[in-house]
Amino acid sequence: MKPYQLVLCVLSLGCMLTAEGILFARAAADSVPAPTRSDNDAATRKGFDYFYNLEYDKAIREFEAAQQAHPDDPFAVNHTLEAVIFKQLYHMGALDTEAYAGDSFLTKKSAAPLDPKVRDRVKQLSDQSLALSQARIDKNSDDVDALYARGVTRGMRATYMGIAEKAWFSALRSAVGARHDHERVLELDPKYVDAKVLVGTDLYIVGSLNWPTKIAASIVGISGNKQKGLDYLRQASTEAHSEVASDAQIVYALFLRREQKYDEALQVVAGMQTEFPRNFLVAAEYAHLLNAAGHGPEAIAAYRKVVAGCRSNAYAVCRIEVPAYGLGEALRGQRQYQDAAEAYELAASSSGNDPELRQKATLAAGEMYDVLQKRETALEKYRAVVAENSTSGSAELARRYMKQAYKSE
Repeated sequence: MKPYQLVLCVLSLGCMLTAEGILFARAAADSVPAPTRSDNDAATRKGFDYFYNLEYDKAIREFEAAQQAHPDDPFAVNHTLEAVIFKQLYHMGALDTEAYAGDSFLTKKSAAPLDPKVRDRVKQLSDQSLALSQARIDKNSDDVDALYARGVTRGMRATYMGIAEKAWFSALRSAVGARHDHERVLELDPKYVDAKVLVGTDLYIVGSLNWPTKIAASIVGISGNKQKGLDYLRQASTEAHSEVASDAQIVYALFLRREQKYDEALQVVAGMQTEFPRNFLVAAEYAHLLNAAGHGPEAIAAYRKVVAGCRSNAYAVCRIEVPAYGLGEALRGQRQYQDAAEAYELAASSSGNDPELRQKATLAAGEMYDVLQKRETALEKYRAVVAENSTSGSAELARRYMKQAYKSE
C-alpha cells in the first residue's frame, strides 16, 4: 500500500524555502517548535534516504536518534512508526506494486507470519504519537501541525491493521479519523499541501468504488472523486515536503497505472529511479509499467537489468523473485516461451518466504513447458503446485492441466 509503493522528484529550492517559511512563521506564532523533517534535521534526512532505499534497520536507527533529540514531537515518533511498519510489510511481501494494480491484496495471504513484537511496537509508537498530538490539540484545537501529525498516525495505524493484520473494519475507523484530521488541516490552511496526500488517496479510492459501496462509504462520511484525488496527489508530488512528496509520487504512479496513463506514470517512476537507485522495487516498477504499456522488448530489457542488479548486489536489498516473475510475464507476452519458463523457474526457486508466488511461478513454468510440448516436465511442475497447497486457485488449475495440457491463447 507505502505498498508499497515505493520515490521522489526533488523539490525546487523555491518550494522548499516557501514551505519552510510557512512552518517557521506558524511555529513562532504558536510558540511551538517546527516539526522535525528531513529539511531541518540531519538524522531525519539520513533516515529517509535509507527508508526509500529499503534499508529499514538503518532508517529506524536514524529516526530513533531524531526522536531522542525531539522527544515531544509527534512528527519524529511518526517517522519511526512508519519505518517499523514498512519493514514488517516488506518482510511480508506486501510492497510489490503488482499486488495493488488489481484488488488481490485484499485477500492475499502474507508471505511471512506477523511478528507479535512488531505489533506491540506499532501500538506503543502509535499511542505515544497520538498522546503528543492530542496534548497540543487540547491546548489549541486549530493546531494544524498537531492535527496533521494525528492524521498521519491514524493513517499509518490503518495501513498496518489493513494490510498486515487484515483487520479491515478496525482499519476503516482509523482511516476515517485520519481523513477527517487532514481535511480539517486543509480547511484551516489550504496551503498545507502535505495533507493532500492522504485526502487525495482516499478521494481516488472511494471514487473508484462501485455505486453501492460508495453509498456505504458516504454513511461514514467519506466521499470520493477520482480526478480530484489525482489532482491532489499530482500537486503534493511536487509541492509537499520531500519525504511527503515521495509518498505522493508512489501512490500517484500506482493510480496512474490503474488508470492506464502509462506515459505519465513512467515519467514519475523514472524520476524515482534516479533519486533512489538502490531501491529494486522502484526499478521493478518501471519494468512493470513498460510491460503494462505494451512495450514488451523494453520491459524485458528492464527486468533483466533488475535481475542482474540483484545478483551483483547493486541494490540495498533485493527479492529477485519479483523481477524474475515479471520477466517471465514479459517474455511470455513476446512468445519467448523457453526463456519465460526459465524466468518463472528462477522466481519459484527464489521465493522462499512467499508460497503463493512460488505456486504461481511454478504453474506458469508448467504452462510454458506444455506450450513447448515438454509434457513430462510440465506435469512435474503441476504436481509441485498441488503439493505446495492443494486448495489454492493455482492448484485447481494445475489439476486441470494434469488432465489436459495447457494451450496458449
